[in-house]
Amino acid sequence: MNKIRVIIVDDHPIFRQGVADSFSLEPDIDVIAQAESGEKGLELIRSLQPQVAILDINLPGINGQQVTKQIVTEKLPTRVILLTAYADASQRIQGLHLGAAAFCTKDIVPDLLADVIRAVAQGKYWIDLRVYEAEEIRRILEGQPIGDGLEGSEGDRVTEPLSAREMEILTLITRGMSNKEIASRLGISHQTVKNHVTSILHKLDVNDRTQAALCALQFGWVRLTE
Repeated sequence: MNKIRVIIVDDHPIFRQGVADSFSLEPDIDVIAQAESGEKGLELIRSLQPQVAILDINLPGINGQQVTKQIVTEKLPTRVILLTAYADASQRIQGLHLGAAAFCTKDIVPDLLADVIRAVAQGKYWIDLRVYEAEEIRRILEGQPIGDGLEGSEGDRVTEPLSAREMEILTLITRGMSNKEIASRLGISHQTVKNHVTSILHKLDVNDRTQAALCALQFGWVRLTE
C-alpha cells in the first residue's frame, strides 16, 4: 500500500506530536516530518515534497497562509490543510485564494482529520465538513453561488490576500509600531510604509490601523510575540 506522506507544522509541540500520534494506527498515512515554524516547514516541504502538509495558520515567522502561497508560487506538489482556532468565512476564502485544499478548526477529531487528508491527497477540497471538487472551488472563488452558502453570507468580510511585505508590516502594526518605526525597522521609506498601510486597510476593508490589528489577531494571521 502506498501511504500518504504527511508533514505537520505547528509551533506547539504537544499538539504537533498529538496529531502525529493519532495517525500511528492509520495504515495509509505516514507522518514523515514535523516542524515548529513556517520557515522550517517550508524547507521540509521543499526537500521531502510530501503529498499533504498540515499547517497551523498562526505560526511564528511566516504564517501558514504565507507558506501556502509560497508552495503554490514554487509549484510544489504538496497540498495544504490549514488549521486554525477560528472559523469564519473570511479566513477560509482567504486560504482557498492562496491555494489551500482544506480548512479545519483545531478541535477537529483525529478520525475526521484523517479523512480530510485522504480527500486532499485525492485532489479534492474539504471545507466545513464537506468534500468539494476542484470545479466547485473554482466557482466559489469566482463568486458564483453553488447553493450551500460557502461563498459567504452578506456582511462576511472576504479579503484579498496580503503580500508578504504587507503581512510583515501588519505584524509590526499589531505590535504597536508607528509608520516611522516600521520604516526604520525594515529599511524602507516612510512613504512606502504609508502606501502599504493604505493597501492593507483597503484589502481588509477596515478604516484604521487598530481595526487592521484586531483583524490580524482575531484571524490568527500574526502573533504579538517574536
